[in-house]
Amino acid sequence: MIFELSQRFFFDAAHTLHREIDQEGSRRIHGHTYHAHVFVRGNPNPETGMVVDLGLLNQAIEQLRDQLDHRFLDDIPELGPATLESLCAFILRKIRYSFPEVTRVRVERTAGGDACDLYVQG
Repeated sequence: MIFELSQRFFFDAAHTLHREIDQEGSRRIHGHTYHAHVFVRGNPNPETGMVVDLGLLNQAIEQLRDQLDHRFLDDIPELGPATLESLCAFILRKIRYSFPEVTRVRVERTAGGDACDLYVQG
């Protein structure tokens, strides 16, 4: 058996986006509430009974959340274009540094019904 745990967090952020459809609205500064999920997978450590210590994962997520919450995403050079795909990749890069057990990141804009999942292969 393999266990999968997830931790969910949210952040509010603004951005612009250059795209072919809805150009005028997308290029103006606008914001969203994003909900992100970080998934870890594995077998529990026999001594602790945990795949990862969720308290430690929460600490790492709070540091990451501070980099995104109430920010203008266009100003984060490591992010690239402020798309759902870029946010997933950014979160994965930041969180896997401390938690290599992370196997998936999901970012949603629930108000619009949009979501993106990024899976780690291998």
